[in-house]
Amino acid sequence: MNKTWIVAAETYLRQVKSWSFVILVLSPFLLLGISLGVGYMSASSSSGQQQVAVISEQPTLRKQFIKQNSDDVNGKVQTIAAAKKQIANNKLAGYLVLSTDRQRVTAVYHSDDTISSSLKTQVSAFLAKTQQTINVQNAKLSAKQLTALSQQPTFKQKIAKQAGGSNIAKIVSFWIIVVMIYMILITYSSVTAQEIASEKGTKIMEIIFSSTTAAKYFYGKIIGVVMVIFTQILVYLVGGIAFFEAAMQFDKLKRLIDQNQSLVQAVITNLLNVNLLFAFLGVVIYTIIAAFSGALVAKAEDAAKAAQPVTYLSMLAFFVAIPFEGNSDALVAKILSYIPFFSSYFMPLRVINGNASGLEISLSIIVLIVTIGLLMGYISRIYEGLILQTDDTSFYQRFKRGLRYQQ
Repeated sequence: MNKTWIVAAETYLRQVKSWSFVILVLSPFLLLGISLGVGYMSASSSSGQQQVAVISEQPTLRKQFIKQNSDDVNGKVQTIAAAKKQIANNKLAGYLVLSTDRQRVTAVYHSDDTISSSLKTQVSAFLAKTQQTINVQNAKLSAKQLTALSQQPTFKQKIAKQAGGSNIAKIVSFWIIVVMIYMILITYSSVTAQEIASEKGTKIMEIIFSSTTAAKYFYGKIIGVVMVIFTQILVYLVGGIAFFEAAMQFDKLKRLIDQNQSLVQAVITNLLNVNLLFAFLGVVIYTIIAAFSGALVAKAEDAAKAAQPVTYLSMLAFFVAIPFEGNSDALVAKILSYIPFFSSYFMPLRVINGNASGLEISLSIIVLIVTIGLLMGYISRIYEGLILQTDDTSFYQRFKRGLRYQQ
């Protein structure tokens, strides 16, 4: 067992110390950070161009409008001359002149372009409220009449449990999970297959097998790669939480997240549940098959071709799952959710849509774990016969010959 862990540690350290692993782990955060940074800077630079100045000889009236619409108003500009200068420098969209007398409130918008629909709505609402106040004061109504006029209409929403934003959350969750599984799977299938294939025909393998069994060496290789996969997923979890907390420090991003809180919460819930276990086990079983493919190549120079069978299988599972995104209760989807190599795509799809019971989920996990154990045991017994073959024969002949070396 010690030798197995020595191989596992050596494999793990070699992978995590490589620049390819660092880039692989950090690239999603870098891309997301750059995208958010550019978007934030763009929004910040253009926010001034979308704001307006409010000019009024009645300071109270101006303060009331700014208080109600602070995001769209540049409160520093207080004169028409200053507003015109800011517009000429493309730092303001326009300026609004507010005035009132005992009978009416008036607003005049000055700009080179038409007023935006959102700002027009805000101005209209402010004018209507202010005008109502003036009308009430001029009417000199009694307390009872004022109470009657102050009655407001009632608006309510009744959203079905499975409708609305939940459908969007399901779609977003599905695509995040399947793309994450597919990308990690493709990456580590290629890494594992090439690492195993690169050892073909080397004298070092004969020396290693003279000091330990092929089974222990194979177990060590797989355990090392699985540890790398676990490390990457752990980094994504911790980094995702840290990135989310950092995003909440920016007012605009925080406002956007708060406005879509139910959607964000549903997506996070769909990711941080049993679906994460299916993703991990799915990558593990494909990694084992990738190691098997790597051992079957004819020589070390064919290492680049070693991952092709696993890549094709993963592509098949990925593209077969896509049409069932909106039909996870179909018979085909139910059957494939129990079949290894497909269950890591289909069972999370059923979990997201609420079409899988606890018993069905448990059964699928058990089938997947048992399959992983059987594959590990079987391949470890024929691994020496596979890895020591150097004859340039067909795939079937190498596989058949490897069976004879079964320990």
